[in-house]
Amino acid sequence: MSTTPQFEIPTDMRKITEQSMEQVKTAINGYLQFFQRGIPSNVSNVTGSSELSNKVFGYAERNVASAFEFAQKLVQVRDVQSLAKLQMGFVQAQMQAMTEQVKDLSETATKAVIDSAKTPTKGGPSS
Repeated sequence: MSTTPQFEIPTDMRKITEQSMEQVKTAINGYLQFFQRGIPSNVSNVTGSSELSNKVFGYAERNVASAFEFAQKLVQVRDVQSLAKLQMGFVQAQMQAMTEQVKDLSETATKAVIDSAKTPTKGGPSS
């Protein structure tokens, strides 16, 4: 006999939730694309800034996709134990991903600053 309480999300509620998640996902992806198209005209001509912004957007897209994947799995959960296991796995995966992303972005930003310092600027000593 199982001591873990079972719970069930009604089918209609699940469908509405899934449809809402898909609408939100579409809206967020549209927002990210809109934002990304606007960045190149606003980014200074710093060497490596394009690479850095591309990485930032790539990571943002992956993080959003992970969150939606988690939400889709969450809707399927049937008991508290599964919920706790799913949540713990998600948090651990996100912490690992964020650690790797911060390290990579830090290295890319540092490289961009160093490369920018090496590149002569108009009106500078090398001109």
